[in-house]
Amino acid sequence: MGTQKSLLLAVLSGCCIGGAVYRYLLADWFFVMGIIALYIGISYFILTYDITLLGEQLTFEDRYNRLGHAIGIFGLATTPLALIEYVDLQSSEAVGVLVWSTGTIAYLLIASAAQDTSESEG
Repeated sequence: MGTQKSLLLAVLSGCCIGGAVYRYLLADWFFVMGIIALYIGISYFILTYDITLLGEQLTFEDRYNRLGHAIGIFGLATTPLALIEYVDLQSSEAVGVLVWSTGTIAYLLIASAAQDTSESEG
């Protein structure tokens, strides 16, 4: 898919996700704009480089590297929940934080995979 078409569809996708977050979860445009930008980036890389989010992005052969990776993923998965508890967010705000944190992790994985793909193509 062309980069212009990918960017247009990515903007549409990010705005739809952000609109749903704003409408149903968080009525704070400042936070929602960050979510929109994050999901535009994710959508752009997925559409441009044909990357699947659920595919394996990182693999480690060494046992200690796998253990370190597992500990890091555990920290990424539990920290948003700890933040929600610490700040005492309401249920809709908590879901908004989870949407953001999931998007952050997804963006980093997708961007890394896109870089690997573009380097192998070039």
